[in-house]
Amino acid sequence: MPFETWEACFTVAVVCLLIVGLARNWGPSDLLVLAGLTVIVITGELSGSTLLPSSGTAVSGFGSKGLITVGALFVVVAGLSHTGAMSLATQPLIGRPETLRRAQLQLLTPVAALSAFLNNTPVVAMFLPVVTDLCKKFRFSPSHLFLPLSYAATFGGLCTLIGTSTNLLVNNEISRRNVEGFAPLGMFELAWIGVPLALSGLTYLILATKWLLPDRKPAISLTDDPRQYTVEMIVDPGGPLTGQSVEAAGLRHLPGLFLAEIDRGGQLIPAVSPHEQLQKNDRLVFVGILESVVDLKKVRGLVPPDQQHAKVDAPDLQRCLIEAVVSDRCPLIGKSIREGRFRTQYNAAVLAIARSGERINAKLGDIVLKSGDTLLLESHTGFAREQRNSPDFFLVSSVEDSTPIRHGQARIALGIMVAMVLGMTFGPLDTMTNVMIAAGLMIGTRCCSGTEARRSVDISLLTVIGGALGIGVSLEQSGAAGTIADGIVGLAGDNVRVNLLALYFVTALFTELITNNAAALIVFPIAMSTAQQLGVDPRPFVITVMVAASAAFATPHGYQTNLMVYGPGGYRFSDYLRFGIPLSLLFMTLTVLLVPLIW
Repeated sequence: MPFETWEACFTVAVVCLLIVGLARNWGPSDLLVLAGLTVIVITGELSGSTLLPSSGTAVSGFGSKGLITVGALFVVVAGLSHTGAMSLATQPLIGRPETLRRAQLQLLTPVAALSAFLNNTPVVAMFLPVVTDLCKKFRFSPSHLFLPLSYAATFGGLCTLIGTSTNLLVNNEISRRNVEGFAPLGMFELAWIGVPLALSGLTYLILATKWLLPDRKPAISLTDDPRQYTVEMIVDPGGPLTGQSVEAAGLRHLPGLFLAEIDRGGQLIPAVSPHEQLQKNDRLVFVGILESVVDLKKVRGLVPPDQQHAKVDAPDLQRCLIEAVVSDRCPLIGKSIREGRFRTQYNAAVLAIARSGERINAKLGDIVLKSGDTLLLESHTGFAREQRNSPDFFLVSSVEDSTPIRHGQARIALGIMVAMVLGMTFGPLDTMTNVMIAAGLMIGTRCCSGTEARRSVDISLLTVIGGALGIGVSLEQSGAAGTIADGIVGLAGDNVRVNLLALYFVTALFTELITNNAAALIVFPIAMSTAQQLGVDPRPFVITVMVAASAAFATPHGYQTNLMVYGPGGYRFSDYLRFGIPLSLLFMTLTVLLVPLIW
């Protein structure tokens, strides 16, 4: 497969070096992709070659509709996350499974369904604590749920145009080329191949998990945290927990947290039964670790006692949780939290207290402060900065991801997402416009703040996308894509399915070695050239690239979500090979068989 020009040889050499660098983890993926693109641009500019893209052409991908759409989708997901809309939609579906297979069925089905409309990465991130909770409550092995969670999110992403950023980017390339007779994909067109693959994949996960995934322990356990906070919560009289049993409300066997007692109008109920029915204004006393206390505060229907948090002078969007260790010079030592008027003194409400691992048998407001007590506070975001050097505290630090959940906005966030999907399916506006309108509404309706929106955008991912688009242009403009396509056709002959098989294999291999977006954008021009060489409709080839680029199951770094579950599931590299390779072969076989029949 000799290349006709030095530009084609040079571009392929840069791509190969980039793949090796990404596979061997020479540096962050965004920096490596940018470095590869920079080398191509500099070489083209210095040599004056017209077969390498100019600087303007090479970086045009950073302003592409696909990249902007992916960035706006992160903001939409932030709105869903910060309002608790995800929990509102999924909790009734997951329920209380008693067996591993039922847990997988009830967990993975909604994950796949949600991933069809939301980016896979934030969906998996939002379900990580849900899986941890399931494992703790029902004694499931984390290794039997975390990797299937990642794979199920991938399945759903194959079913719609907005399921993954890869689909959006490839579809944008179709629009940009404006090839006669080759229209961009519809919102649900991918479902014809995505749904059969998702159903087959879910069946594989449920049947094969116990056989192919060993029972492993996570790298870090929640119970390893030595700090034990005592925290009180009140059952909101108008909330959804009134009348439910402790077990039905999900408050029994919480991960790293247990319900020590219930104070009901002065009557203490110790050793709380799982069948005990919650009543309005019940005072629940929990003991547990920080992470679980933070999660507890996000439960809809529970509020802190005495509503002290509501009196803090800061809007909800500018609040967070802070850990503060009381120093021996604090003026409130020897006084109770209520007597010392802690909230008035510091504009911060005490939500929980930890004291050398011991249980404090007193109402939160009646606890007398001692030097060394660790307080969990709710205050404005500037509290940690203002009090960091205060003599009243030894240590002050903000708690990550602790902005209060705005449950009242949950239905608004869900409505915005539904309207976005309907607009993309039936409306007159294009995908990017619909997503940007939805992102703007999330901020405008205060489902998320501007700061939260900015933090939610994954700049590294967007950089990889923009750089990979430029490299894909270089492959095409230099003639490298056409030459590689000639080689594939030469090896595979005129048989469409054999060519699809070769294209799927190349894309899947690139995806496992680099990233799904980069792989799709680099192979896309090769797919178009292959279809042109064969004189057939390019649609089956492009859809095969979409599927192969997203179906990365065989390595931890093949897809970002695979890496996200590596530590929590306690996995080894061999687990991905053992569990992922059969699934990859299943998807490759079904895609090559079904795509030519559908398109």
